[in-house]
Amino acid sequence: MRIWSVVALAILAIGADPPTRSPSAREGLQPLNGLIGTWKGTGYPEGVSKDERAVGMWTETVTWGWVFKGNDAWLTVEFAKGKHYDRGELRFSNDPAAPFRLTLTTQDKTTQTFAGRLVDKTLTLDRIGGPAGQDQRLVYSLLHHNRHLYRFESRPAGTQLAFSKKFQVGATKEGMPFADVPKGPECVVSGGLGTSKVSYMGKDYYVCCFGCRDEFKANPEKYAKEADRKAKDGKEGALRSGGDMLPLIAFLPLSVAAGPGAADRPAGELVGSARRDGGG
Repeated sequence: MRIWSVVALAILAIGADPPTRSPSAREGLQPLNGLIGTWKGTGYPEGVSKDERAVGMWTETVTWGWVFKGNDAWLTVEFAKGKHYDRGELRFSNDPAAPFRLTLTTQDKTTQTFAGRLVDKTLTLDRIGGPAGQDQRLVYSLLHHNRHLYRFESRPAGTQLAFSKKFQVGATKEGMPFADVPKGPECVVSGGLGTSKVSYMGKDYYVCCFGCRDEFKANPEKYAKEADRKAKDGKEGALRSGGDMLPLIAFLPLSVAAGPGAADRPAGELVGSARRDGGG
């Protein structure tokens, strides 16, 4: 009986799902790779008259990039001519309720901290330690690879009232026409769209920002090996997916393998047709 119990436990252990590994900071932030780069933004106040909105409109340049330190990684953001914010950091943690934390420095040098989640293409960040009697949040809508909106909202604290917009900024990626489809090499550090070339041991690789460039230069062998392994795995996967189709014909009904009208053709013709279609 003891032997059978040990065997049963072994079978259960083999069939059990392996423990889930928590994503690293770099992996957790990869869904936001589309933010990396420089954006031209136009902002305007909400909840005001048309004239007040026109008077209050402003333009700003927003630049996102990666920073790496050991095994840690985070995104930085800088606002040139921003009306509300000057700079900030976006970090990832393994808190399932609020894995993203954005800390911003305002134009008057105060700090605002927001935390929240990314659902589909909307990053909703609730303010931590905001003014008494008011809930505040920032919402990023990732509309397109070269277009996003962010808005600041508030509502009375402790209520279920809808949030009211206070201001909104629409941003378009600098130097990229709206109709363009993102294409090109992958950044070997972050996995985003590679835009700048770096080299190691006579071979070229691509990175997406200054932060990834600096990280590659600090650890070139590490990222070169990762990139070469991914390229090799991709080629082998393509070969396997192409080669796996041919043997399937041996398991298909003869009428399917031989093609349309097979049931009405003589047996000899069926065999010949199936052999030709199968390449053998």
